[in-house]
Amino acid sequence: MLIARVIGTVVATRKDEELVGYKLLVVRPLPLDGSGPDGRLPEPFVAVDTVGAGVGERVLVVTGSSARAISDRVRLPVDAAIVGIIDTVELEEGAVPGGEYSAQ
Repeated sequence: MLIARVIGTVVATRKDEELVGYKLLVVRPLPLDGSGPDGRLPEPFVAVDTVGAGVGERVLVVTGSSARAISDRVRLPVDAAIVGIIDTVELEEGAVPGGEYSAQ
């Protein structure tokens, strides 16, 4: 699972039949130290929303086969799915080298 922030929406008037009824959101992973390996934020990607998340919210995202398992449908063409909206995150002090995770 990844912790990410919803940063946008995707509107697709034409899409695979299996995606009809699903909302598509753009999410950006939130690394625990606040940056990626090169000091920049990770690239955003599109995820199917299963929990009613909105722009600005922190969410839990699953990828790969876990994302495809969100539905009973045999052929759900997704790589990432939002499966939870985060209320709070607590980490042990000093658990993240080089930075402190902001839970906001």
